[in-house]
Amino acid sequence: MRKLEKVFFVGAGPGDPELLTLKGLRLLKQADVIVYTGSLINPSILDSAKPSAQKYDSAVMHLDEIVGLLAQSVKVGKCVVRLCAGDPSVYGATQEQIDILKVQGIECEVVAGVSSFLAAAASLRKELTLPGVSQTVIITRPGGRTPALKSESLKRLAEHGATMVIFLGVRQIRRLCKELVEGGYPGNTPVAVLYKVTWPEETIIKGTIDNIAAKVERSRISKMAIVIVGRILSEGGFSRSKLYDPLFTHAHRKGVNQRSKEASQ
Repeated sequence: MRKLEKVFFVGAGPGDPELLTLKGLRLLKQADVIVYTGSLINPSILDSAKPSAQKYDSAVMHLDEIVGLLAQSVKVGKCVVRLCAGDPSVYGATQEQIDILKVQGIECEVVAGVSSFLAAAASLRKELTLPGVSQTVIITRPGGRTPALKSESLKRLAEHGATMVIFLGVRQIRRLCKELVEGGYPGNTPVAVLYKVTWPEETIIKGTIDNIAAKVERSRISKMAIVIVGRILSEGGFSRSKLYDPLFTHAHRKGVNQRSKEASQ
């Protein structure tokens, strides 16, 4: 029977090796060939690989070289892991690789990872969705070498007033803040910029749209940072969830008023 040819696209998480999933860690330990995003992944994550594993940094490779290596390795029966920063589904440039491999008859399995924006929320000890404040999270990036769609400009997205998570924007922080205000965010809206979240050198800069650019520029942070904007970063000012409201009845729990009513009957 012909051996199944499969490449595993594994999310490596935001940086902390302990935030690699159990499934991702198992595959990393089994891998004969690992193609990893060297410019973004904490090198210590690779310490879990077996000594005989062949490791290739995709930062110095173009698309054809990456896919060619993945295909060639899996066709000779090797366990192949494509190790991606964070989660492969967010700005991972993985779809193009998966589509080419599919044409070649090679199956791909994607193993979810912890995205840096979720790790950022954890470091801030903040919930990105709060009742009465924001129930929507917009994940986006400003235009760069990959241009932004006109319908998805920061100015247009800011009109919603939702929690906004911005990747790849710290280098353009002044323009970013200008567009956020033009879109409707008040200048005093809280902002947090997180550099290398969960890495040993993690740095958090807090401020508002009005003053965050100056703070970031003084820090000289220009890459590997995520920007979170929204009133969810304020202290308090939100409604309590109905999920744990003692008066609220749902499928798994009766509210205290309902229990009292039934007890009196």
